[in-house]
Amino acid sequence: MAKGIFGSSLMKKFWMSLTGLFLISFLVVHCALNALIFANDGGMMFNEGAHFMGTNIIIRTMEIVLFAGLLMHVVDGLMLYFQNRAARPVKYAKEKASASSQWYSRSMALLGTLILLFLILHLYHFWLKTRITGLSVEPSHVYFQGHKYEDLFGEMKFVFSHLWVVVIYVLGCFSLFWHLLHGFRSAFQSLGLNYTKYKGGIAFVGDLFSVVIPTVFAAMPVSMYMEWVH
Repeated sequence: MAKGIFGSSLMKKFWMSLTGLFLISFLVVHCALNALIFANDGGMMFNEGAHFMGTNIIIRTMEIVLFAGLLMHVVDGLMLYFQNRAARPVKYAKEKASASSQWYSRSMALLGTLILLFLILHLYHFWLKTRITGLSVEPSHVYFQGHKYEDLFGEMKFVFSHLWVVVIYVLGCFSLFWHLLHGFRSAFQSLGLNYTKYKGGIAFVGDLFSVVIPTVFAAMPVSMYMEWVH
């Protein structure tokens, strides 16, 4: 295990919190873009937004930064988990855990792993097909006002026409809810930003964010499957 300040739990928590807040900002953008499906305009606004995100050089560059941040977040989280397990007697942890913390705060590694598995499936369904293999739907492109766009809306309809996929996505969003419920306020605390004056506000915003974002994400596959959006 690495020695010194960069190998300490404190530094790992700092970097995990920093990357966590970056990923939270990405969730806001990603959620806002995907929520365009609720315009019920045949996917026009959504496909236009997805085209902009997929062709803008700044966004594409940030995509690389996002993957790097996600990788650092996962690695830091796993290292902290195993470091804490090695440093804490199992019997003591079992006796004291329930009295000092919520179950989801003790299960961040498990919840994070479930989200990672869900993320791999999500990348397969959409990122891989838009960047490498091509879409499943035919025709794979649509035209709005003389402009050609990849039909990501049609791809979403195809992917979410399978009940097992919808169930996995909803369970992924449920895991995200619990992960955010602890992770949001924990990030501010680890970065030293959880001042007493703003503690209540941070907790409120964190709880609200933890409910709204996963709920909107979960509503998308459900709405597609139930054909509420078209």
